[in-house]
Amino acid sequence: MSTSSKSAPSNTFHKDQKAAARPIWREYFVGLDWMALRASPVYYGMGIERGDASAVIAIPGFMGTDLYLQELYWWLRRIGYRPYLSRIGRNADCLDLLVDRLLDTTEKAYSETGRMVHLVGHSLGGILALSAASLRPDIVASVITLGSPFRGIRSHPMVIEMGKMVRERIARAHDRRKPACYTGYCDCDAVSALHTPCPRTIPHTAIYTKSDGIVDWRACINEDLETNFEVAGTHVGLAFNPSVYELIANRLAGK
Repeated sequence: MSTSSKSAPSNTFHKDQKAAARPIWREYFVGLDWMALRASPVYYGMGIERGDASAVIAIPGFMGTDLYLQELYWWLRRIGYRPYLSRIGRNADCLDLLVDRLLDTTEKAYSETGRMVHLVGHSLGGILALSAASLRPDIVASVITLGSPFRGIRSHPMVIEMGKMVRERIARAHDRRKPACYTGYCDCDAVSALHTPCPRTIPHTAIYTKSDGIVDWRACINEDLETNFEVAGTHVGLAFNPSVYELIANRLAGK
């Protein structure tokens, strides 16, 4: 269902990050999302919109790699798209480096298919997708974010602490990196692009769950209420949720 509130906040990305009191224990139920997907006709391509052979790139969330998006990758292929894995490595590095790698994959997909490329990002992967779309609107067809806090990092305290550890590791590994690297205050191209809303020529679908145990769902919704879609389930399970897959199929088909 799409959100119906008339007072949805702006899409502006807030530079600061704040801890949010989220029910992280709910994430233990991610297995239910996975089992529901395997039991759903949607997973087998039944009763859903078929693809048009367009390129679709799946982008992992914080600390994740392409490995856990294999289900989504093969499902996209089954329903008629040409899927690509992001090839960004582990999503725990300088955002500018990650977006550069994503753009390399996007340019490759565009070159190989000769068509604009769709980006589907889970959690932090959705933020990378929006940054890439702002930087290269000429080759991005649409962006779909799954539980992505693109209006500012509002996460469970444990996730905030993990982010601090990643930033410290980046500082040690890249001693010439910008001092604000891996924060909303960095002036790199990737972060700067987040402070400009995704071009209106690029449809952005925001899928979220109010039972999210990792991020505050209010940071994951668009100002354009018609593009927000609520599903039941966990944050991690958005990558395996049958309702999410059905929405992806519909939105990629322009429904």
